[in-house]
Amino acid sequence: MKLNKIHHVAYRCKDAKQTVDWYVKNLNMDFVLAIAEDLVPSTKAPDPYMHVFLDAGGGNVLAFFELPNSPDMGRDTNTPEWVQHIAFKVDNLQVLEEAKARLQANGVEVLGPTNHTIFKSIYFFDPSGHRLELAADVGTPEMYAKLDACKWDMLNEWAQTKRAPKHAAWMHEQELQH
Repeated sequence: MKLNKIHHVAYRCKDAKQTVDWYVKNLNMDFVLAIAEDLVPSTKAPDPYMHVFLDAGGGNVLAFFELPNSPDMGRDTNTPEWVQHIAFKVDNLQVLEEAKARLQANGVEVLGPTNHTIFKSIYFFDPSGHRLELAADVGTPEMYAKLDACKWDMLNEWAQTKRAPKHAAWMHEQELQH
């Protein structure tokens, strides 16, 4: 079996209306669907919810659940907040800079652009506290080929040592020179 694509990814939100409005205003996503139920279809649990779906481009759908009868939304406090995030691809660096300016004009605090050698990105949070990233690819075909050639060696070394392998140290040499 080979998967076709991600049908949707779903996260919890604090307020469905606020979430939809925020993504439409700040990331220009289209609001495509809302589903509300009193019973959870898979478990039949009596837990009313609002499930909203947004078009994240390229056939990708980002969805959220508002769960008014559940305890307040939290996060995994054992995982650093920079780890769990949703990254969206943008066309180029100009679009990335325009998005940063738009977000800041709307009062959103933005970190970056951060140089990851093969892409540059900005980071920010939505109203529910989800970390988001916008990324613009800047790598060359040669860079991607070098990374592809060493991915299994890197993974296998990591599995044995739990230390960062140095197969792709060249990605950070530019940072050290500046």
